[in-house]
Amino acid sequence: MNRVTLVRLAVIAGFVVLIEALCRFGAINPLTLLPPSEMAAHLLGLLASGEINEAMAGTFSNVAIAFALSVVVGFAVGVVIHALPRLRRVCDPLLASYYSVPVFVFYPLLVSLLGLNRWPLVAIGFMFGVTAMVIATLNGLDRVPRVLLKLARVHRMSRSAEVLRIVLPAAAPNLFTGGKLALAYAFIGVIAGEFILSGGGLGYAIAYAYDAFDNRTMYALMLFVLIVVTAVNAALYVWEQRLLRRRGRG
Repeated sequence: MNRVTLVRLAVIAGFVVLIEALCRFGAINPLTLLPPSEMAAHLLGLLASGEINEAMAGTFSNVAIAFALSVVVGFAVGVVIHALPRLRRVCDPLLASYYSVPVFVFYPLLVSLLGLNRWPLVAIGFMFGVTAMVIATLNGLDRVPRVLLKLARVHRMSRSAEVLRIVLPAAAPNLFTGGKLALAYAFIGVIAGEFILSGGGLGYAIAYAYDAFDNRTMYALMLFVLIVVTAVNAALYVWEQRLLRRRGRG
């Protein structure tokens, strides 16, 4: 574990200890915020009882489907746009301004098209994540060194060999970044959709606890979502750093 990681962990631990102390000594009203230790204890109780298993399964499956669709469709669309310069000139301004669009306004339309089930939430997660993958794919393909492409032509490599041995490895860091962003946006889209629009999932459970003034459950679930997202992002960050180091050695 390097020094930077230790500093980050120390900052997080210090922040948690500070919040705990402020709550315990009355500087923060317990009706406003619970001590982190109480959040964690109640979360462990919820996990042990299985009370949130159904909500977890619903949310994580929706996120997984939205993420997978975002990566596959986003990569394919990015490749097509990159191969057609005229299409790219049309799409670039649209991609740059895409996240100014309030995606949630399409929920009633998605319900009428897909039904009152999980698929409108998956569609919202997909709509949040796919554009990040498209942009990352375009950036990755733009950054493939031209000298490597010329080298492939000199060696008369087939198109499939050129893509597998040169293009994809060179674009991999950007593609990985796009996957990370797609996952983050899929989480945001699905959980926010559950919070505002759905009748199930972790987002709905948090909203229900909030409406019922059940602060212990609300903060415990918020802590759980935060831990899961942080852990996933940390694992992806470690994987990304290994990929960059391997690329640098190459």
